[in-house]
Amino acid sequence: MGITHNRDFTPTYHKMEELSPLVRRVVAENPNPFTFTGTGTYVIGRGEVAVIDPGPALAAHLGEIVSGLDDGEVVTKILVTHTHTDHTAGVNDLVARTGATTYGFGPHGDVPDEDPLEKVTFDEYFTAEESAEFKKAWDETPPELRSEGADQDFLPDVAVGDGDTISGDGWTVEVVHTPGHTSNHVCFALVEEGLLFTGDHVMGWATSVISPPDGDLFDYMNSLEKLLDRSDVRYWPTHGPAIDNPHDYVRSFIEHRRNREAQIVTALNAGPSDIKSIVPDMYAAVDKRLWRAAANSVYSHLLSLHREGKVSVSGGTPNLIATWQLE
Repeated sequence: MGITHNRDFTPTYHKMEELSPLVRRVVAENPNPFTFTGTGTYVIGRGEVAVIDPGPALAAHLGEIVSGLDDGEVVTKILVTHTHTDHTAGVNDLVARTGATTYGFGPHGDVPDEDPLEKVTFDEYFTAEESAEFKKAWDETPPELRSEGADQDFLPDVAVGDGDTISGDGWTVEVVHTPGHTSNHVCFALVEEGLLFTGDHVMGWATSVISPPDGDLFDYMNSLEKLLDRSDVRYWPTHGPAIDNPHDYVRSFIEHRRNREAQIVTALNAGPSDIKSIVPDMYAAVDKRLWRAAANSVYSHLLSLHREGKVSVSGGTPNLIATWQLE
């Protein structure tokens, strides 16, 4: 059972749209290989409303979150699924506009002093035309949209944990802690409508990147299994379209990760290897601009296998540029 992604999604940017009696959405115009068509910000409730993931610090986007509300409606709560800047960069601005209280699991986890991905490049796989195209796209990207990295400044006003509830006028949200993509990732379940806002944990358009040390594959797999015990009828990710067959889709994610692990083991069956050598074959069908992020996902699999005693590192400690071998 492979993953059937749904990339059939064309948003109307900076426009509030009705999704259900209790849910509206505004999509930010920050599309790129990591955010798909952009960050979807959800508005929960009527009257005094909550906002899930304000998104990037784009004036037009944040303005529509406020001006797109009905007369007399106000934002009183801001809920954050996790601390990547494409979800949180607009928090301070929205708080300044509304005075809302912020809710989240807690601060971002450990971030290395240097970016380990700087040690792994795949530039030699890009054609001259691709390099020119990617550079042009980068140069045309506004500075505020060039990073979807860790937001180490965000601290919620109210720290919430698994099973906690956040209530408003006619709605209740349950917090579901789903570490893996980040250690502080949570999903928010709208009890009245059986909906789960999954952030980047489960998305319809692509799989999630797991980036150690804060991202952890072991945690991620457990968090996927956790969703199978729930009865949510529809998922609304922060990027892309809704997921209407959640249990089958989550099972396909679990199988996908197991297949990726099997691919890594197969690669190492031929002898010791490093991540830079493994990624191009494993991710040949994926946008090359995502290969550096894919390297982190491969690394997370290797760390999990190392924890289980199935692989070891040749002459050193586990790291992104190490040589790995089967035990």
